[in-house]
Parts: sequence; C-alpha cells; structure tokens
Amino acid sequence: MRPHRRVQHRTAAALGAVVGAVLLAGCGTSGGLRSAGATPTAIGPARLWPELPPASAAPYDYGEGETARIPGIEVPDGDVHRLDPVAVVQAGLKARPNRSSGVAGLPADTVRHIVACRAEPASCPVLQPYFRDLTGDGRDEMVLGVQLPGRQLSVRVYMAEAGGLTRILSTADAVISVELAGRDLIMRVPSAITGYEYRTAWSWDGRQRAMLPTRDEILRMPASRAPQPTTARPTTGPTATPSVGVSAERR
Repeated sequence: MRPHRRVQHRTAAALGAVVGAVLLAGCGTSGGLRSAGATPTAIGPARLWPELPPASAAPYDYGEGETARIPGIEVPDGDVHRLDPVAVVQAGLKARPNRSSGVAGLPADTVRHIVACRAEPASCPVLQPYFRDLTGDGRDEMVLGVQLPGRQLSVRVYMAEAGGLTRILSTADAVISVELAGRDLIMRVPSAITGYEYRTAWSWDGRQRAMLPTRDEILRMPASRAPQPTTARPTTGPTATPSVGVSAERR
C-alpha cells in the first residue's frame, strides 16, 4: 500500500474535517448510498461436445469479405462524389470478384434494366447514392442500392483506392431499411417470427479490406413497428430523404 502524505498546514486539516463531516451527514439522508443486493456468481463458459471436429467450411455465404476492382472507373483524386452511380453499376457487371460466390451477381432481368438505364430511366433499378466515410481514412465511400425482383435489394459499397474503385461490400436481402450509423452500415430484415427482425451491422475490416458483418442479431420489436412476415418478405426500401449526417449528393 502506498503511504499517504500527511497534510502539514492547519488550514488544510481543518478543511478536511469540514468535508468529512459533510460526507458523514450526507450518508444518513435518503439520498445516500444503498446496497443493490447480492451480486450473482459469475459462471464461466463451458464447451459442449468437445469431441466434435471443427467445421471446415461456412454453411452459407452472403457476400462477406468479397471484393472486386471495378474496371474502367477512375478516381484519380479519390473523390467518389464525382462518380455516376449508373456508370459504376454498369461497369461492375464486368468486374471479377476476388472469390466466386455468386452473391455479387444480379438476375438477368435486373441486368437488362441496368444496361438500359440511359434509354429507360423510369425502370432503372439503381437508387440514389449515399456517401459516408466507412473505412476511417478521411474520405467518403459510395453506398449504392439496386432493386431486385421480389422486392429485394442489393446493397453495395465502393471505395476509392489507388486511383480506381473497389467494391468492398455486396450483399442482397429483402430489407425493412438500410441505415448508416457512425461507420457501420445496418440492414434490418424481416424475421419469420412475428414481432421480431434481424439486424446486421456491416463494418470495415482493415485486415480483410472489406466490409464484414460484425454484428448479426434478432431483436424483438414494438408492436407498432413489428413487420408481418410473408412468403415474399416485403420491404419498404431505403428512405428517399437522406438521414442526418448522411450525404446523398455532392456538397
């Protein structure tokens, strides 16, 4: 134990006595400290069936860690605000992902509408872009949504890198909403259980250099907000108006 340094001055000693008296008096009032009760005993984790061999492959794949360099798109100044979102998605049709999972692929009918976006803008499935610094490098990334059949949505994030453009997230689902919170992209998805929803937070991982699902949870929702599950898993889609702190156009 460290020795306490004694106070040499009478004034300091007197002041300490006064403070101590006040503290003692306060403990007897209704606003004093009270016990919260007994603390429950901590129980450590117990591994079940330790004799089972570990899994060697993921049971399913929904795009985590998949990236792709977008051909023909140049970003010499690193400013993704200058990019045409339709041109980015069209160029991405020819991109070669770093691993072939099929998640980044789009249905043939959606591809046809993307190719015809200039001639038929009313049926173009590419939604307005949003911008947020999701990687923490001080520059915004571009967040794009592509509407898919069955009221589903493909969500993609693009990062300026080495004078070009890299897709660092590509996932698709029937969503309730897509949100940006800090440096996380959060997708809310209906659950088959009435009154619950899935919520996945995608975050930048510097080692993988991709957006990874860092939190995936099922949550109980208030009755007023609880989606009704259906076979088609309907979605309300992303909001048309940007949230606070989210840029939807060049500022």
